[in-house]
Amino acid sequence: MTDGPRQSTGGDGARGATVEDVVLNANTAFYNAFEAGDLDLMAAVWLPEPDPVCIHPGNAAISGYAELMRAWAMIFANTPYIQFFLTDVQVRVDEDVAYVTCTENVLSSGEGAPEEGFAGGKALATNVFRRTSAGWRLWIHHASPVLSSGGRQEEAE
Repeated sequence: MTDGPRQSTGGDGARGATVEDVVLNANTAFYNAFEAGDLDLMAAVWLPEPDPVCIHPGNAAISGYAELMRAWAMIFANTPYIQFFLTDVQVRVDEDVAYVTCTENVLSSGEGAPEEGFAGGKALATNVFRRTSAGWRLWIHHASPVLSSGGRQEEAE
């Protein structure tokens, strides 16, 4: 969902790119940092203050930039491989706040994966961004596991 194309203002994207495009690029940077397991890239994505919040599927909320970076360091240390295939991506921009919703289709190895194999999963995510002088920064990430296919058949039963 978008409000329609709007031209980007400020130094937060390519000339001629819409604000929505720039926010989607910031969203992509988050998942690229996650896949790369790169703490420096991840740190650059997040808004240091006011207190950012991150909720991973099945876990409690992590608040505050320092706590988030510690949590990401632990995740990266314990995740040898992770890849995201995003579907159902929607973006909404309202002044200096924007959000992206998507389905995270995840392929990973490590804890919980079969021996010498990969595990798959799916989560619904909301990523909230704030515009800063340095561009759009992630303020809130909330991912919830998908526990069923959610088809019409299940809803009728």
